[in-house]
Amino acid sequence: MSFSMSKASIPALELGLNALSGVLDKAQAFATAKKVDPSVLLGARLRPDMFALARQVQVATDLAKNGMARLAGVEPPRFEDNETTIDQLKARLAKAVAFLKGLDTQKIDAASDRAIIFPLGPDHKGEMKGDDYLNHFILPNVYFHLTAAYAILRHSGVELGKQDYLGAIPMKMT
Repeated sequence: MSFSMSKASIPALELGLNALSGVLDKAQAFATAKKVDPSVLLGARLRPDMFALARQVQVATDLAKNGMARLAGVEPPRFEDNETTIDQLKARLAKAVAFLKGLDTQKIDAASDRAIIFPLGPDHKGEMKGDDYLNHFILPNVYFHLTAAYAILRHSGVELGKQDYLGAIPMKMT
């Protein structure tokens, strides 16, 4: 059995987005325990020129759902980017994962040599072969925003470790 684009991406994206949902659970528990308004965490950022936590979650989900939709040749669902609570961000993550699970893996796998055209900001477009788009744009960008969200919360004092970032990886321990 070959290792396909869909097998290399959908499970990894689902795992990362679900792990981020678990990280947000820990953020909520931290806010409750420390009597911190959760909106403070959602607005936290590592540097003034970086996205805040809420935007990091929004961008991670957008990159995953929009990128994989382009590979599958379908229109992605539109999310409004209006989340103001941890629960709303968790719901967004769940919607993105549900969308990924419903994609046609055969269409994704068939996109390896197809030209994928995608927006780069408001004024530009990028074009890459499907396999390059997956390996050099979708996956690294999603991981960047997952990592930034994790780092913001860790920097804010939420007790997180590497396993929180990795999530429920399919591994047997002996």
